[in-house]
Amino acid sequence: MNVMMPVAAQEAERGPARERVYAYVREQILRGVFAGGSFIEEEEISSAMGVSRTPVREAFHRLEAERFIDLLPRRGALVRQVTAQELADLYETRRMIEGYAIARICREKIVLPASMEAILDRMDEIAGADHFARVELNREFHFVMVRALGNEVLSELYQSLGARQQRVAMRALAADPGRIERIRREHRDFLAALREHDEVRSRAVLEEHLRPVTGVLSRLPGYVLTGEADAVA
Repeated sequence: MNVMMPVAAQEAERGPARERVYAYVREQILRGVFAGGSFIEEEEISSAMGVSRTPVREAFHRLEAERFIDLLPRRGALVRQVTAQELADLYETRRMIEGYAIARICREKIVLPASMEAILDRMDEIAGADHFARVELNREFHFVMVRALGNEVLSELYQSLGARQQRVAMRALAADPGRIERIRREHRDFLAALREHDEVRSRAVLEEHLRPVTGVLSRLPGYVLTGEADAVA
């Protein structure tokens, strides 16, 4: 394996070894370097990153908890595939949680954090095909909205969807890179509607924002997400 330290791993470089390993393996899965259905060897990661096997095991357990991998006895870490059914379940759950967030924000006139616009500004500054950075910021944008409700249990539940959301997003833009500009407009429209506490418009924009992903992915061969592409939705 030729290890090139990715963005997240660079940011975690000064942290504990387990954090560096976690950041590296997670980003490689999202980028599709470690494809769905493939095995990641503990010893190979340990050697490549210059750490003992203990932090690799710790990182693997965290990645398993976040549903990036499955740890199989005597076989190693298997990168999970996201199936069509799991995709459908994921977006049903997103609609439920984010729809509930919209209702409360609009009906209770909740003031949204300024960080939501700052996140969109950072997304606008991303150059070229750095889709990984877009996916990270996209996840953060939607999470900040949910967290604005002040319900920690709901926030934790939504956060737990992150791994699958990001892998879906990475694959979707591989199939349709032209969505980047549409996503940018949808995010701005969504934030504007939320700030105006316009529930009907907010729901409509969210539905438009989520709708194309399934359509794009359903046209891919086998309709199974393996994380082999590098893009965002």
